[in-house]
Amino acid sequence: MRNLVKSLRLTLVFCVFFSICYILVLWIFGLIVGPGGGNAETLVLNGRVVGAANVGQQFTKDIYFWGRPSHAGDGYDASSSSGSNKGPTNEEYLADVNIRIDSFLKKHPYLERKDVPSEMVTASASGLDPHITPESAYVQVKRVAKARGMEEGAVRSLVDQVVEKPLLGMFGTEKVNVLKLNIALEKADPSGKH
Repeated sequence: MRNLVKSLRLTLVFCVFFSICYILVLWIFGLIVGPGGGNAETLVLNGRVVGAANVGQQFTKDIYFWGRPSHAGDGYDASSSSGSNKGPTNEEYLADVNIRIDSFLKKHPYLERKDVPSEMVTASASGLDPHITPESAYVQVKRVAKARGMEEGAVRSLVDQVVEKPLLGMFGTEKVNVLKLNIALEKADPSGKH
């Protein structure tokens, strides 16, 4: 009987610790160390909130940089965030990828099929990925510059400015937040046509 009472007390202590103390420690850590004090970073353009930095958005116009495709409902719907669970040998998946490659090449005729970045035609696992690689941004520079009537060098310079480096120079990879890039683009050329 004594062992049962000890076990119940120990179970109660661990339940309190893991359900309250542990979460409290993580919350305080997020407030101190996390970006934005643990809150989502909202992005503003012309005094209006246009989105959250950590959630992708769908851009389809030629005057904007495009992000990764999303399987989350109708374009980055967080309520249905998920991957497709289709493997790389699935016929439906391969058909979807081929359709995306063809669509990407129509808007980027200066590229060859082998030059299309894989992340621009394959959906992210969450369906809400806000980032692309710098290489995926650079292949879009020519299209965006032409659509806006801007110099390619000016658009490429904007990409260079928003490239996020790995944490401490070694954790992660370089990446570009598509929404931040498009906000920088709008600030440089608010008319959408230089």
